[in-house]
Amino acid sequence: MAGRKLPELRNKKALTLSDLINDALEFVADHKDKRNYISKAAIVRKDLGALPAADITPQQIDRWLSSHCTTPATTNRYKAFLSLCYREGMRNGKVNVNPARLVRHRREPAGRLRFLSRDEYNKLHEVIALRFPEHVAEFVVSVHTGMRLSEQYSCTWSMIHLDRRLIRTNKAKSNRKVILGRTIHLNNDAIAAIESLKHPGQKPGDPVFPREGEKERFDNRSWFLPCLQEAGIEEYVWHGNRHTFCSWLAMAGASIKEIQEATGHKTITMAARYSHLSPEHRQSVVERIAGAVTA
Repeated sequence: MAGRKLPELRNKKALTLSDLINDALEFVADHKDKRNYISKAAIVRKDLGALPAADITPQQIDRWLSSHCTTPATTNRYKAFLSLCYREGMRNGKVNVNPARLVRHRREPAGRLRFLSRDEYNKLHEVIALRFPEHVAEFVVSVHTGMRLSEQYSCTWSMIHLDRRLIRTNKAKSNRKVILGRTIHLNNDAIAAIESLKHPGQKPGDPVFPREGEKERFDNRSWFLPCLQEAGIEEYVWHGNRHTFCSWLAMAGASIKEIQEATGHKTITMAARYSHLSPEHRQSVVERIAGAVTA
């Protein structure tokens, strides 16, 4: 009995962290954030990849994170990646424990909800129109729909229904999980932007916002970042357009539930981050009961 177990033990002993990383990358092959996983894998593999996976301790991982990561958020992301590698290893019967799970979680500061003011939006719109006019429409649609980057750049003309003023996204698969499609409503600005992209010969399966040249992945940073710089807008990224959409809805009096439905947030907690911007919230709470008549 003991003799039959020895080969299995030797195989697990010889298994390196690099082997687990390979399995993890295979697992996330269809994930929308695949590029970030590949980047993390290369950095981890360089220092820890050759070590036997079964011998790595929580202390080793914690020390490596402390010496290689400069912020709590980055530390937690790398810890999560290492944990994913070991979880996949356990699922495949290659390792018995997950040392990354025992590494302490760093406390992250509250994130800042950076969104564009109307003046910033107008300035950025002006710069994009001058430098990259072919990208104006996708910027406008992003801000006025709150679409996720993956939703917007996988959108085809078959999903566009201008007569009903909506986009209906298809069911997608991400990280081996099925994500149901959702309905995205269009305002006048978004409709005008999409209309400007129509031209003869387009097929239902053609992307509404094509990739640049022969690039395989979506790359809007090559034109968006220079425009942000020229417009003098700091600490802002493309995902901030989604925050801008939510913030403008809140300032226009939309309820938390309405914001959740418009953005497709899974929980109302995500939408509640914008409630402080609503006119009702800015009014003093105690003022709301002033003048009440008592019996």
